Amino acid sequence: MSGLTVARLQLFHYPSSTVRTTVISSKLHHSFPSSNRYRPRTLHNFSTSGIAQSSSSSSIVGDLLDYLNESWTPFHATAEAKRLLIDAGFELLNENDEWELKPGGGYFFTRNMSCLVAFAVGQKYSVGNGFHIIAAHTDSPCLKLKPKSASSKSGYLMVNVQTYGGGLWHTWFDRDLTVAGRVIVRGSDGSFLHKLVKVKRPLLRVPTLAIHLDRTVNKDGFKPNLETQLIPLLATKSEETSVEPKEKSSTSSSKVTHHPQLMQILSQELGCGTDDIASIELNICDTQPSCLGGANNEFIFSGRLDNLASSYCGLRALIDSCVSPSNLSSEHAIRMVALFDNEEVGSDSYQGAGAPTMFQAIRRIVGSLAHEHVSETSFECTIRQSFLVSADMAHGVHPNFSEKHEEHHRPEMQKGLVIKHNANQRYATSGVTAFLFKEIAKLHNLPTQEFVVRNDMGCGSTIGPILASGVGIRTVDCGIAQLSMHRYLNFNYFVTDAGLDGVTNLHNCS
Repeated sequence: MSGLTVARLQLFHYPSSTVRTTVISSKLHHSFPSSNRYRPRTLHNFSTSGIAQSSSSSSIVGDLLDYLNESWTPFHATAEAKRLLIDAGFELLNENDEWELKPGGGYFFTRNMSCLVAFAVGQKYSVGNGFHIIAAHTDSPCLKLKPKSASSKSGYLMVNVQTYGGGLWHTWFDRDLTVAGRVIVRGSDGSFLHKLVKVKRPLLRVPTLAIHLDRTVNKDGFKPNLETQLIPLLATKSEETSVEPKEKSSTSSSKVTHHPQLMQILSQELGCGTDDIASIELNICDTQPSCLGGANNEFIFSGRLDNLASSYCGLRALIDSCVSPSNLSSEHAIRMVALFDNEEVGSDSYQGAGAPTMFQAIRRIVGSLAHEHVSETSFECTIRQSFLVSADMAHGVHPNFSEKHEEHHRPEMQKGLVIKHNANQRYATSGVTAFLFKEIAKLHNLPTQEFVVRNDMGCGSTIGPILASGVGIRTVDCGIAQLSMHRYLNFNYFVTDAGLDGVTNLHNCS
């Protein structure tokens, strides 16, 4: 199994910050000095009474909670990963520059501030050896502001939104909502900067209609019109307030198309004038934090576990496997983690798995390390020697709807990682890749489960088939069992400590 070391999974965290810019001033390193070992944050505060946990398990879960609470959007999730990688000694690369890579080094690059590829080169790597990769995604179903979000109705200021992905949209009603995302700001010197913003207090709410005015809702079901009835309230409308500008402004178009109250709040968070805000790209987010729950604190209640849990475990594995130079001294392969955006809407974007990002990255890495022209045969051998774990959350059996699962494939909590199968290739798992994954798990006493969807139901998909077909790499689709997938705002997601430990232990298998 020496050729099948699966990229190691690791967890990262950064200091809490409301606003982040794209400028990073931390010193970068080509290797991994021991002084730069990942230092877990201690922001989490939870009890483990009544449940037996190892200290490492408790640390992983607590660090994951911190990561979830920082990562309200794909931009913030990527920023957290970026800071963690730099703190661990990885070097930030620019796709526009030539890369000078060395064995034993750790590197990463980002795209669109929402996609990230990180890798560590084994000291014994030679051209033609494989890549051991974990791939996940940073996005989750949500509501996004429309380009012209300002509207008013019945004396209220409303914020027009678009639905993103396949969410359970009724769960967005009656939640304490706010905004977070990316803003382009004009600097004092006339340049433009990307800044991340997160308004932590509740700003918005989508109220349900009282049952007194909808007497048949419990019988007929709650079926809101997503265009006209899923519009958050921002404020009451005063007599002076108007969503239409009295005259055209020569400044930022966002000042005209978004409510002045919202723009003022953003400018306060960003520390700039409203006229300096040139463009906004905001998600609607729930302010309720991720936390532990259940009688024994065995559950994680959180939004965005699909798929930030996998993203975080992948990052943690890569970092933990490179805490000192000796970790890579006997490695013949290249360990890689790739986090893509836009999986929930098909991955067909510049920052999605449908772009040739991974293929190009592998080619550039091989070319840089060869220090000479790389033949097509050498590159093809690299692909054939590589292995990809497509890590995305899995559907745990629901106790109230167990009939929705295929009778003999019902993943349970605390029963191990879930290997996903689909005969119609909605998952990329094959008999060979499933066997290899299970053999690696056995070497480290990690339990596995298997999942297939019922024949009378449709099957979701992942970035696995996209990368397997686009790169030509052997792939297995796997994940951690959870409940209430895509029910973003009720926080009914559940992950077991055993599941997390399983994912984080899968990287140094060789």
